[in-house]
Amino acid sequence: QVQLVESGGGLVQAGGSRRLSCAPSGRTFSSYHMGWFRQAPGKERQFVAAKSRSGDTTAYSDSVKGRFTISRDNAKNTVYLQMNSLKPEDTAVYYCAAALDITAATMILRTSYDYWGQGTQVTVSS
Repeated sequence: QVQLVESGGGLVQAGGSRRLSCAPSGRTFSSYHMGWFRQAPGKERQFVAAKSRSGDTTAYSDSVKGRFTISRDNAKNTVYLQMNSLKPEDTAVYYCAAALDITAATMILRTSYDYWGQGTQVTVSS
């Protein structure tokens, strides 16, 4: 059984930065492709960013491209989401997700991921 634990959420002012972390347990971290999704109140869960297990492939949603950076540290078994220039519309619950079998084309799809964390709230005030 894989467990994903997110941390780093909180309240931040518009224009500020926040870094989220996610650490999977149960199997070797390097086995997973990792992604971040978010869900705002009343909306569907949306893709934010993903990075392949090799680190060679990265994807971002258009809404965060240039502001957010996903990275992974295999030595620390952790994936990060660095969020800069935050906007009120970035307010959401952010979820970490892990996948064992994924492609560059499918890594943006919620259904491609096998495991999910409980989520961490990020609130951006204007």
